[in-house]
Amino acid sequence: MLKVEHIGIAVRSLSDAIPLYEKLLNTDCYKQEPVDSEAVITAFFKKGETKIELLEATAPESAIAKFIDKKGEGMHHIAFEVADIYAEMERLKGEGFVLLNEQPKKGADNKLICFLHPKGTAGVLIEICQEIR
Repeated sequence: MLKVEHIGIAVRSLSDAIPLYEKLLNTDCYKQEPVDSEAVITAFFKKGETKIELLEATAPESAIAKFIDKKGEGMHHIAFEVADIYAEMERLKGEGFVLLNEQPKKGADNKLICFLHPKGTAGVLIEICQEIR
């Protein structure tokens, strides 16, 4: 894994959360993007090397809506950038981690993504991601 690529935060409303994070981070939201496969709209901020991704559900059955119903707003996942997502998925499977998808999916911000089950990562949802080339 190369670095922390972003930290994902589940929010009820981007229209409420974006101004809050703009004040908190003292920077503007640089992009909003829907991810239909995950039924979310994302909003991104960048501080130094790390990004903050806010996630708002667009459907009640989405993972983000279920997360907020169960735990409330807050940190949802940590994403790590990898050089080769396919090789890293194989390595992680070999180490005994449970992947939540068998093939990488297209995520926000021009990334291929894969999530690891939090039961095998001390309760933290981990995303690995690679820039689409």
